[in-house]
Amino acid sequence: MKVGVITLGCDKNTVDSERYLAQLSDYSAEHTADLGDAEVIIVNTCGFIDAAKKESIDAMIEAARFKSEGRCRAVVAVGCMIERHKQELVDAIPEVDLFLGSSEMQKLVPELTERGLLGEPSDELHPGVRLFTGELPHVRYMKISEGCDHGCAFCAIPLMRGKHRSFALDEVVREAQLLELHGARELNLVAQDLAHYGRDVRDGKNLPELLEALIAETSIPWIRMLYLYSAGITDRLLEVVAREARVLPYLDMPIQHGADAVLARMRRPERKRTIRDRVRKFRDAVPDVAIRTTCIVGFPGETEEQFEELLEFLEEMQFERVGAFTYSPQEGTRAAQYADDVHETLKRERLERLTELQRRITADRYEARTGRTALAMVDRVDGERGVSQARLPWQADDIDGVTYIDALLAPGTIAEVAVEEVVDDYDFQASLIRVALPPDAPERRRTHRELPIRQVTIGSYGR
Repeated sequence: MKVGVITLGCDKNTVDSERYLAQLSDYSAEHTADLGDAEVIIVNTCGFIDAAKKESIDAMIEAARFKSEGRCRAVVAVGCMIERHKQELVDAIPEVDLFLGSSEMQKLVPELTERGLLGEPSDELHPGVRLFTGELPHVRYMKISEGCDHGCAFCAIPLMRGKHRSFALDEVVREAQLLELHGARELNLVAQDLAHYGRDVRDGKNLPELLEALIAETSIPWIRMLYLYSAGITDRLLEVVAREARVLPYLDMPIQHGADAVLARMRRPERKRTIRDRVRKFRDAVPDVAIRTTCIVGFPGETEEQFEELLEFLEEMQFERVGAFTYSPQEGTRAAQYADDVHETLKRERLERLTELQRRITADRYEARTGRTALAMVDRVDGERGVSQARLPWQADDIDGVTYIDALLAPGTIAEVAVEEVVDDYDFQASLIRVALPPDAPERRRTHRELPIRQVTIGSYGR
């Protein structure tokens, strides 16, 4: 059986999709990128905001089209949106054959087996917990926990993913080792809040200890942290980031707003003063750190003065990058009870103003990083232009722009480059100095653990 997958939403969903495919491969399933050739199509949905829900519904309907135009025998919708709106979707989209929420994924194999779509369990055990489906095998994402304990008024993630559960440190390290064996050169750690890692287990193994274990037990040259609440970024964590060259000086730290009154309505744990103090502390501890953040505009009750306060705060903080989106009420959240009193047109106008301001800030911050040397991770080669497309340590995959190097280098190469200029505000132009680490050469080999042969089940990893 051939399986096609449509993954929507965040990188955490990408990790989940790869795990689902890995388990299905033990039952003679084969992944195909051609949906027209797939006998089963899995749509891994996102339910974070209204735009994501619409995209998920469109993807389900599009997948169902292949039941008449391709080889598809069943469409399976899974993930966050299904967890919250399953019955509504069952009634609204009968073309989909099976709906499974995030908490029901242990049913995937039995349900497909019952429909006669899976073979017998394979005698040849799958060599890992993930089946890669992306474009860049050297860039991998690894989820270290599930769920969230924060009570942000606008966010439905706890309703979709449940309370925070940390994955066992040994399991996380083992998965990282397997990803390294599969070619990972950059490991992106993801969770709803990385900084909460280990707090529920209370065994003294928190995020700093996990980073140190990954450094000691793998040779992956780049380790990047994505999405940490500032309140959980401790002195100990900053000490590890400052000391370990393989942990990139990069923090993805959502603030959501810059006016205390709005932050209070959002039920955020930070205030302007604490954010300011922590950003200063981060930059003092790790002088070269790049900080990315996220903001919401048009939250209920946001006045023009409060929006201007947000703009002034962004101007003061000078974050390298800001991801911004307009507020939309999510059923079941506290904010859904508030009057959505900022008109959609005004929300879009404010988003455009924030985006334009941040474009200038990013260009200025990036300009300050020119005229120096840095390491770059090569992602792609453009033979026609005679350049390689790469990223510098302060550029995360797919969200922070790219760096063009004046040489043809294999993907996965780490090169030392001279950063020469900023291109189109968000990108860099650089010239090659030397190849620091070829794609087939680990920085060092320090893997001591016995690697597993059989994969873990879908139901593990804190589900």
